[in-house]
Amino acid sequence: MRIGELSRETGVAVPTIKFYVREGLLPAGRLTSPNQASYDEGHVRRLRLIRGLIDVGGLSVATVREVLTAVDAPGGSVHKVLGAAHDAITPVPAGRPEGLPDARRTVAELIRRRGWRAGEDHPAAEAMAGALAAFQDLGQGAFLEEVLDDYAEACERIADADLAYVGRHADVEALVESVVVGTVLGDAVLTALRRLAHVDRSARRFGQWGEGARAVPGPSGEGTEKGGADPS
Repeated sequence: MRIGELSRETGVAVPTIKFYVREGLLPAGRLTSPNQASYDEGHVRRLRLIRGLIDVGGLSVATVREVLTAVDAPGGSVHKVLGAAHDAITPVPAGRPEGLPDARRTVAELIRRRGWRAGEDHPAAEAMAGALAAFQDLGQGAFLEEVLDDYAEACERIADADLAYVGRHADVEALVESVVVGTVLGDAVLTALRRLAHVDRSARRFGQWGEGARAVPGPSGEGTEKGGADPS
């Protein structure tokens, strides 16, 4: 296909495609004449991956280049490629809360206690330390002391489910796309699920059926309650 067809197929403007080629993110097309090039399905897949990394992952062009270098590295393990993708989309804390050193020790102890094969200097460990320090600064440290391992156990189950899903994709580019989209959008899904579970468990533990809940259409079209299951 020509570049115009590639643009229509992917929804990416021609000038943007040319920019990605110049930046080394997208391989150049096969020259069919001095000023014409042909593109194939490999270019379609790569363009969609680039857009996923930029639009969904919020990555810069330079960071996308790093991820794609890992994807294209000969003999690169799936673990290494996924690690590069995850590192790229893990936010770096902007500030340095007062309790950050203690929080880093807490994270390191958690990693050792759970037997996780993750470095204490991983970007996610630093992000977690920043969040824990903020909890401490707000006087909520006791909350985390009680629930941190419960959170970790739940996240192990989520990670198992995530990797069981991406493991069904044999293609490395599909794996990277899955981990980026799944992590960024999956975080939004997990946040919403947590909120819904809070409503349900709060109603069961502290409230009455229907208290604070909103009726939503059920499978039969009849109203059901948001916030819990049938109390019977």
